[in-house]
Amino acid sequence: MPVEQRHSDSDSDPFERELSAALHHAGADFDTDRAALAAAGTVRGRRLRQRRRAAVLGGAAGVALVGVGGALAVSWGGGPSSPARPPAAASPTPEVASSAAAGRDVTSDDMIRTLEKLLPKGTFAQAQGRGVDKDEPLVDPYAQVVYDDGHGAAAVSVAVNRVLPGGYDARQATRCPDKVYIPYDSCVTSHLPDASVVTVMKGYEYPDRRVDTKLWTANLVTPDGHHVAVSEWNAAAEKDAPISRAQPPLSAARLKALAAAKEWRGVVDAIPQDPRQTQEPPASVETDGKRIDQTLVSLIPRSVKVVGRAEGDDDGQFTYVVVDDGHGRSLVQINVQPDMSDVADQLFGAGSETLPDGTRVAEHKVPGEKGGAGVVMWTVDTMREDGFRVVISAFNAGTQHSSATRATPALTMKQLRAMALSPRWR
Repeated sequence: MPVEQRHSDSDSDPFERELSAALHHAGADFDTDRAALAAAGTVRGRRLRQRRRAAVLGGAAGVALVGVGGALAVSWGGGPSSPARPPAAASPTPEVASSAAAGRDVTSDDMIRTLEKLLPKGTFAQAQGRGVDKDEPLVDPYAQVVYDDGHGAAAVSVAVNRVLPGGYDARQATRCPDKVYIPYDSCVTSHLPDASVVTVMKGYEYPDRRVDTKLWTANLVTPDGHHVAVSEWNAAAEKDAPISRAQPPLSAARLKALAAAKEWRGVVDAIPQDPRQTQEPPASVETDGKRIDQTLVSLIPRSVKVVGRAEGDDDGQFTYVVVDDGHGRSLVQINVQPDMSDVADQLFGAGSETLPDGTRVAEHKVPGEKGGAGVVMWTVDTMREDGFRVVISAFNAGTQHSSATRATPALTMKQLRAMALSPRWR
């Protein structure tokens, strides 16, 4: 899970402060994991609000990035993260339609019944959900069930939220993930007659394929900013459940149809509008992804060759390259984040150092959290006195999910340190 960072409006958002405190408290019991998280180069601060919405669902929700440059999939504890479904109904189901029309909250029962009615004939179990709660507008409505069409139980779920039309989150939701981070069998983006964009991906729950649980998803964004995420598995739960069928139950066409069902748009319309989500943040180093990429490449030592680069990710705080010194590929990733002073004490604890100019430095050598056999991650994390953070990591593999291709990363800790402390990031 990514490390949280301060958002520009955090001082006015008590929920953000409470969640930060909860995360900090939880992390205190897991020192090794916290070090790995602090070291991780996949900090994605631009979508914190979506993650925060997900992180409090029922007190047990988790959040997973479906790949750098890919969609955000919300994993609801114990079940799926967003579902699948067949042909869209001609009109909203009574539960959702009457609730939205009456101006009252769409309930969890409304969400569950709507999902079950939109799925093909079958049996349902272990239903869970959350409706639209106007007192907690940052928490996404969702529904999940264990569905059996007669060929084996499968977890199926749906989650909805609102994104800024044409904004960063909208683009990311329908972008195929970068295979350096997320392997998949197919990923297809298409346009519907109403100008909605939908991406259907057939992938796997575990990037390293340690268990062959399949995860198929559909993410749809409408011109009005309705975001519908659907997911299905070939097991009764996303994790820790035996594979119960060869494939998830819904075809790509049915997944797309479920995401496009008009019912979910009525739910999004019932979610209170967040006035702070009416415009994109101003352009800055925080959003200049091209400059981050160019700077990283310029700092790569001449002893190694750049053989791969980020595939179209426009997150201005993160990028990566794949390098090779003649002894195998090595993934190098970096985050450049302004205004991170509020989490400095969580990132720079025992074993860190403070340079004469006030810059704090921490170095970590940990196992690759998502990689295959023998993968290690070497990281140098730095923060200037004003909270400007640069954290760089290198792996002894060419992707984050493959097995080690060499004994150590292609860059030494000394080289990583020099890159992170370079004044060029300013």
